[in-house]
Amino acid sequence: MSSQKIALIFGATSGIGKALIAELARKQYDLILIAREEAELTRLSSDLILRYGIQATHHALDLQKTTDLQNKVQEILMNSREVDELYFLVGYLGDQKIAEKVSMEAEKIMQINYLRPVQILNSCAEYFENRGKGDIVIVGSVAGDRGRPSNYMYGSAKAGLHSFASGLRARLHKKGINVLTVIPGFVDTAMTWGLPGLALVASPQSVAQTILRAKDKKKSIVYVPFFWRYIMLVVRLIPENIFKRLSL
Repeated sequence: MSSQKIALIFGATSGIGKALIAELARKQYDLILIAREEAELTRLSSDLILRYGIQATHHALDLQKTTDLQNKVQEILMNSREVDELYFLVGYLGDQKIAEKVSMEAEKIMQINYLRPVQILNSCAEYFENRGKGDIVIVGSVAGDRGRPSNYMYGSAKAGLHSFASGLRARLHKKGINVLTVIPGFVDTAMTWGLPGLALVASPQSVAQTILRAKDKKKSIVYVPFFWRYIMLVVRLIPENIFKRLSL
């Protein structure tokens, strides 16, 4: 049996997910990949095995459509070697304008960005609690720092996820488990491709490397790139009577 560390990655086929997986594979982690598309997961797993000589397994789960999601996640955990690290990178930007008028779009944004992550992470927390060690990494968004007219549906869901991660961190710290909240700005991925007005865009590779450094240092919160911490500090400090007049 392999003695290598094992990491479980939700959102494995996302832009940041693929970059993170490559970094972990180079460090000789064995990997459990979870995403929606079976065919893409199969290709990714096969490539990792051939390229890096690691063990890579996968499970296709659609967070919106899968029934009995928590039990399926528990089954994956119980049927694997002990998982050392969990990375949760699932996100759905959605369409703000449609969500304002169509409740199904608003519900999808809330489900994928908040409700399903909370269900999964709460279930996984018990696993790590019982194990008594490990790391959990949760990727949010700068959109969760303050609601803006252009994406407040998505932002409010991410704000809820940030708050959940904060409480989970306090709960699991007592058990020797670190919970890292990653708050990225604009990242060059399929989710942001074609969006107007993007600036200061980071590469998925640089984001992945920053995530792993922050995880190794047992940090609680990290903005990526780092300057977004100061950008969002300024945004949060704008008085509400001025902020509501801005086109953001």
